[in-house]
Amino acid sequence: MALYGALFISAFFAATVLPISSEAVLAGLIVSGRGDPWLLLAVATIGNTLGSVVNWILGRGIDTLRTRRWFPVSPERYEQASRTFRRFGEWTLLFAWLPVVGDAFTIAAGAARVNLGVFVALVAIGKAARYAVIVAGGLWAMA
Repeated sequence: MALYGALFISAFFAATVLPISSEAVLAGLIVSGRGDPWLLLAVATIGNTLGSVVNWILGRGIDTLRTRRWFPVSPERYEQASRTFRRFGEWTLLFAWLPVVGDAFTIAAGAARVNLGVFVALVAIGKAARYAVIVAGGLWAMA
């Protein structure tokens, strides 16, 4: 049970301000044969999606928070993500897993007041697809 908790924590914090690689943790668990692959996929997806919800909440208060030193996205990255978000809308959330701009997309979604249910659904789909590729690759490597 501890390995699922460790994966959840790494996935959660990987979606927030800490530079953690949940993909490496997941891949390591898969190739070492530890844990059920489907359950690992679910735990990683849920943890990473909930971490993105933290970013959505930060986005809701962006006007008062973005000048803080600890704010997870630079002004330049936020502006770039905001332009992309305005151009493509909520569909950008399918790419919340991307390095560099993914966190900014989730913050922009909060600032844009995207419905939380829509946000969670789109972010979870994108993150689950990314983790599914990692799980499949790990299982293929073990074969």
